[in-house]
Amino acid sequence: MQNELPKAYDPALIEEKWAKFWADEHLFDVTTPNAATAHNPLASPAFVQLLPPPNVTGRLHMGHMLNQTEMDILTRWHRMLGDTVVWVPGTDHAGIATQMMVERQLATEGKKRTDFTREEFTARVWEWKQQYGGAITEQMRRLGVSVDWSREYFTMDDRLSVAVKEAFVRLYEQGLIYRGAYIVNWDPMLGTAVSDLEVENEERAGKLYFIRYPLADGTDSIVIATTRPETMLGDVAVAVNPTDERYKHLVGENLVLPLTGKEIPIVADDWANPEFGTGAVKVTPAHDPNDFALGQRHNLPQPSIMDAQARIELPGSPYDGLDRFEARKRIVADLEADGLLVDVKDHALTLPISQRTGAVIEPRLSMQWFIAVNKEPSTGGDSIAANAIAAVRDGHIQFTPEMYSKTYFEWMNNLHDWCISRQLWWGHRIPAWHCGACGKITVALDAPDACEHCGSEEITQETDVLDTWFSSGLLPFTVFGRNGSNELTPDLAAFYPTQLLVTGFDILFFWVARMIMLGCHFTLDVPMPDGSKRGLADAVPFRAVYIHALVRDANREKMSKTKGNVIDPIEIITRYGTDAVRFTLASQASPGTDIAFNEARTEGYRAFANKIWNAARFLQMSIDRGRDAGYGVTLGVPKSTVHPHELPDETPLETRWIFSALSSVATEVERALAAYRFDEAANAIYQFFWGEFCDWYLELVKLRLNFDAPSDPDTALALNALVTVFEAALRLLSPFMPFLTEELWHALYASIGSAAPAKSIALTRYPIAADFPHSDVTLRAMEDVQQLIVTIRGLRKDLAVPEKETTPIQLHADLRITALAEANADMLARMARVSAVEMLVEPPAGNNARATANFDVAIVYERKIDFAAERERLTKELARLNKGLEAAEKQLNNEGFIARAPAHIVEGLRKQHAEMLALKEKVEAALAALPPG
Repeated sequence: MQNELPKAYDPALIEEKWAKFWADEHLFDVTTPNAATAHNPLASPAFVQLLPPPNVTGRLHMGHMLNQTEMDILTRWHRMLGDTVVWVPGTDHAGIATQMMVERQLATEGKKRTDFTREEFTARVWEWKQQYGGAITEQMRRLGVSVDWSREYFTMDDRLSVAVKEAFVRLYEQGLIYRGAYIVNWDPMLGTAVSDLEVENEERAGKLYFIRYPLADGTDSIVIATTRPETMLGDVAVAVNPTDERYKHLVGENLVLPLTGKEIPIVADDWANPEFGTGAVKVTPAHDPNDFALGQRHNLPQPSIMDAQARIELPGSPYDGLDRFEARKRIVADLEADGLLVDVKDHALTLPISQRTGAVIEPRLSMQWFIAVNKEPSTGGDSIAANAIAAVRDGHIQFTPEMYSKTYFEWMNNLHDWCISRQLWWGHRIPAWHCGACGKITVALDAPDACEHCGSEEITQETDVLDTWFSSGLLPFTVFGRNGSNELTPDLAAFYPTQLLVTGFDILFFWVARMIMLGCHFTLDVPMPDGSKRGLADAVPFRAVYIHALVRDANREKMSKTKGNVIDPIEIITRYGTDAVRFTLASQASPGTDIAFNEARTEGYRAFANKIWNAARFLQMSIDRGRDAGYGVTLGVPKSTVHPHELPDETPLETRWIFSALSSVATEVERALAAYRFDEAANAIYQFFWGEFCDWYLELVKLRLNFDAPSDPDTALALNALVTVFEAALRLLSPFMPFLTEELWHALYASIGSAAPAKSIALTRYPIAADFPHSDVTLRAMEDVQQLIVTIRGLRKDLAVPEKETTPIQLHADLRITALAEANADMLARMARVSAVEMLVEPPAGNNARATANFDVAIVYERKIDFAAERERLTKELARLNKGLEAAEKQLNNEGFIARAPAHIVEGLRKQHAEMLALKEKVEAALAALPPG
């Protein structure tokens, strides 16, 4: 036997081998045309995807596994359809996460970041990246994802770093980037601003403190309620609602700020809610976003009272240097001592918590860099946000599930200016220089020698870096070489816009929305390949977005380290093989539905792979036996000499059927993948390969394989058809189980003694329905024969007929069914142990008979009839049918359902109803025929 497969399927023996082969052979690399213009287009349609770049600090988790499995299935499918497929991989420099990782490493050495210069620390981060930063891409290679590794990028690469600076400079020149003081979410552990999207709200028990603020003239006082008494050190006013009769007479008066002696005014503002607390609120503009806005309306000062670590920063104050929460305790105690603490009540708080560190976020006024997302650029055109909204509204980008369009619009229509600066050392340093002489800013791509405003050489570069999401938001065009001159690069002409983005909901706003904003803005002025002006439809970064679901544990609980239910995909892969894990995820992946990952299911798909492996071994043995008997194998669908597109007249039913079934499953898989119904595609392939091919066809084809008779046309036809169907089925399964199919595909060609038509099954043609002869009549005929066999098997089991004993049957059916039974008596004999078939004019009765909607069948077998048991069985069957009829009639009588449901669903329901009605009549007749008892 040539290239004999081992008896046992062991994924560990094949997966590493093929993953290395695919990468070493550069099978999935794509060369850009020399000049991708309208006159020299790609040889085939492009299918381009950008991998959501994992953090360079990351390790593979089940979310990555799901995302990359879905992307790889689509990538392999499109490649096999003949498209020019480019899947671009890369990793993100993850400014905050990576800096945290290196600072923790330094802490183990007893050092901290500030012990180094900025340049020294950055060099240390690069060392860490070189040593540890490739872990997640190595795990991706183990998964065998069919990315173009020649295009792999890192967001801090020199080429991409230049593109990031170019983007910043252009936005600044267009008047869309500015620097200003604003309240931001401040993480005191990181010492940097973080995005709203990096903050989670958490319910915690807290306190509401009631504090008396005396009037400056000593005549009265106002009591305010606050959850953060430490911020009162930065109070600049107390606000009351202008309609609040309790305080109208006090508006314009001054209060004495407790513990400080400072006088502050009472102002009237609609923000003050008469229903909350006492109706009077303290105003601390530098430490609350609502107070900041109120302070701007009333031209109030904005003193900051905390440093970057959320410690009180008021030289001369008794609280100077205290942590904010320690200061709270001291302040409350001092207020009580002064008789100004009126009351303290329990109060449920919603606290903003940093996703990164778990620290309580401190709203903090600081100087930051912003993109004015709703402002029109000075060069003309719509705002960044307006273009991004129009791109989805006008259908240039489609979301699946569609409900995410609504979510996208809600966020975009309420979008504030985007804070793009971070107070870190690791990242893209902002290309801006501050002048010590005139105080103005010079923004430039290259470091200037002097201030562009006054010519002073006393300039220093901005210390902040750009938000990681700014650079990653540019990726759809920067990875294809778009540069500052708006030149149409060959890569950009060939591969932009990309066709699809597959990602999770968690980065819909972090990344997806920002790619749409920046992609539309920066490529509108890049010409099309034919030189025409690019419209919004061709400026979008991708034409479709598929939002996949979450992977939960077997109990549908969200995975978390706290719960201890996190599943490590590498461990599962090691146990069951990558293909089984991929198939598990794909079989449950439908739009909008979370996946409950269950190892038992993975174990089942490991068994599925093993069944296919055993089928391949049967084929190898059949090929070898055929070769010894003088039979060669030529891959291809057998052709009729009279009708080249049809099977030969002598082709048996099971062979006609398996080709029709293969055609049908190819149609179903194409429909399902086009709609991102990975579950339906996977389950269709599973049912075909396990049920139709392995359970039925492999058993039936043994009827035709007679290697003892050389030159038998039936054997030659069956062997050729068997190998042809199996090879096509491997190609059908390949995007879902790439390792198993690669191994078996090469082994199959080695067994045939023929060179494989490509280096990899991934580079072959994907099966489509038109590749195989199809007949609905054949499918129905085989379905009836199968139903007859299954019914006989069930009846034999009920009657306890010994497994090896053959029995005659009696059949009552129409002419079509009886003709099928006569023509395929050999099938009945092999699959149902039928020794003879007797046709009856009247339906058979008794407990050795069964009725279906299409036929009545009885087994001729001597056994004492248990009438009571038969009556009980028929009574239960009648109850089941009545329940089914009631449910079907309820749907069929529902006009709304009939109007909405697809036509094939309605027609199928009507057919099912008619069959149940006919069967009910037969069961009632059988009950009536039983003797009374």
